[in-house]
Amino acid sequence: MRTSLNLRAIPGFFLQPASFLRQYQWQNFQPDLIAGITVGVVLLPQAIAFSLVAGLPPEMGLHAAVVAAIVGALWGSSDHLHTGPTNSASILILSVLMPIAEPGTPLFIQAAGLLALMIGLFRLVMGLLRLGLLVTFVSDSVIVGFTAGAGVLIIVNALRDLLRISYPRSPGLPETLYNIALNVPETHLLSLAVGVGTLLVIVLMSWINRRLPGPLVAMVGASAAVWAFNLDAVGVQVLGELPGGFPPIALMELPLFDLNLIGELSTGALALATIGLVEATSIARSIGAQSGQRLDSNQEFIGQGVACLASGIFSGYPTSGSFNRSALNFKSGARTPMASVLSGVFVLAVVLLLAPLAAYIPRAALSGTLILVAYRMVDWAEMRRIWSGTRGDALIMVVTLLATLLLPLQFAILVGILMSLASYIQQTSVPQVETVLPDPSFRHFLHQPQQPACPQLGIVDIKGDLYFGATSHVEDTLYQNMQSHPGQRFLLLRMHNVLHCDISGIHALESIVRTYRECGGDVFVSRLHASVLEFMKSTGFYTYLGEDNFLSREDAVSHLFYKVIDPAICIYECPVRAFRECQNLPKRTFDSEIELRTDIPTDGVRNIAPETLWQQLRGASPPLVIDVREPREFRQGHIPQAQLLPLPRFLSQMAELPTDRDLVLVCRGGRRSTRAAALIQSQGYTNVHVVQGGMVAWESAGLLAAVEENEGNMR
Repeated sequence: MRTSLNLRAIPGFFLQPASFLRQYQWQNFQPDLIAGITVGVVLLPQAIAFSLVAGLPPEMGLHAAVVAAIVGALWGSSDHLHTGPTNSASILILSVLMPIAEPGTPLFIQAAGLLALMIGLFRLVMGLLRLGLLVTFVSDSVIVGFTAGAGVLIIVNALRDLLRISYPRSPGLPETLYNIALNVPETHLLSLAVGVGTLLVIVLMSWINRRLPGPLVAMVGASAAVWAFNLDAVGVQVLGELPGGFPPIALMELPLFDLNLIGELSTGALALATIGLVEATSIARSIGAQSGQRLDSNQEFIGQGVACLASGIFSGYPTSGSFNRSALNFKSGARTPMASVLSGVFVLAVVLLLAPLAAYIPRAALSGTLILVAYRMVDWAEMRRIWSGTRGDALIMVVTLLATLLLPLQFAILVGILMSLASYIQQTSVPQVETVLPDPSFRHFLHQPQQPACPQLGIVDIKGDLYFGATSHVEDTLYQNMQSHPGQRFLLLRMHNVLHCDISGIHALESIVRTYRECGGDVFVSRLHASVLEFMKSTGFYTYLGEDNFLSREDAVSHLFYKVIDPAICIYECPVRAFRECQNLPKRTFDSEIELRTDIPTDGVRNIAPETLWQQLRGASPPLVIDVREPREFRQGHIPQAQLLPLPRFLSQMAELPTDRDLVLVCRGGRRSTRAAALIQSQGYTNVHVVQGGMVAWESAGLLAAVEENEGNMR
């Protein structure tokens, strides 16, 4: 993943609006306009309600709605993602700002604007550094848990205006619930009736037709009731008249150089920036999966960053992607980002023309709307699905939910994100390392621990990357396998699931190879990805292991069976028929009680070159050549004058071997004959040689080979 700043890419990021407008097809304008107005109708009451959740004046929500919807659409990459005030961002903003100032105070409002700038810069830098893929490392369980917790907090905080009770604000849920319980007797019943009535109207309209603008209709109805019956005079609190006009520039009024305030906001800004990006990209990808659009996460980071910056500059507060508005945008037929732009224009037109009417909007009606929206934030079906899934996902969800309810929200989010990263690191640092054997059809290799393993060759699948976090686990597992099967001197590593290898992985492989070679064996590798193979070449591991030890996928086992492992063990000692190549092997046992050593002696056994033996056979005193292979091998070709004495008979007839004549033992590759020679030398024979390279070398030298139908007898 590239994380470096690519200076050449920066102009492209910021020229996204020009590229979009230049390619815009005007036949899309009508469906975009319809979708934009539909979303704008929902955006208007949400902007007011969500700003109240954040403890901010309603006009800040409207400014953020107008600016972020337009800017986020033009600089983002998604056709349908809608940017603006959101539930989760608003409750998080309140949690971050409450320790700094009392909601509604000038410092609280200024800190909200400064927070928007900081979040925008964080997102912008992450986009420029091309960190778009980082959001994939945050578990969906974090989002589900946080969203559920935020929904509960919004409901609890909305009870203040719904019941029209007064108590000191507290960022903690237990304190808030305690204060509500103390003040419930002071509930203003008329306000409660207005709020509950608003909620019921929205629910009823959604049952009739989900496309109906229930929140807007309910809000207009509640406002009309306040105006008609003069309810504000009997205690129903209203918003008051909103200032009209375009969103004013507030940049110079923000405490841009207050380093203490910036320090206090930094943790919350980072949490908001991260969770907002995760939300936005998750929403965009979810809808993109339905629309078929491919997204650019880095460009989306830029879009979210510029939108948040613009919101802070134009008297708004931090924004993010909204799931319900984005889904409505898609379902309403939006074809391009122009629909989101038009939704912002619609809200601006309403603010310019109808701002005075907001004086009659009852706060209890907004609270009823928020309670319903917050309840719908809790995705019960997804929570049950996660709970019935893996323990890790369930734990992350529950911990994030509890942290959201009990801790300051910025820390709750970071706890969830850190748990996601820890879970990811744990999973990638413990890749599956499994011994495998062919299935009954010999077509696939499967982990079959109940099946007996080949005593000479172990085959291991490494199912994960060989990076510094995983090498310890891979090494330990391979060493454990080696200890469990001490006779397996050869190891075949299947590495088709290894997509990345770093220098720590190379060191681990070198250690494994060194250990096997010290025991007289070797390691082989098959099914490597091209990038991993190139890395092995560049680091010298390719040379260290040897070109011949990198095997092709198709003939890896066949090559090892015929060229590497000891056929004498296969025939005389091994009862297992693990591979296809084993099936036609004769399985013999020794009649003799003398045990044939299983290792290949590296010293003490003298070799004779095929050419030298050829000359001696043509001399006056030729040596006695004894072929210890099987009869079928002997019949296919052998050294002239050689006598067949298969290894089982060889062990039982050693005492009959002549002591006054030079003996030369031969087999296919030299392994069986070397072991047999070492055995008779231990019995006192000193005139013994082995054909170097066996019959393979004899045939390669172009020497004459005899072919017979009958077995020879030892003279």
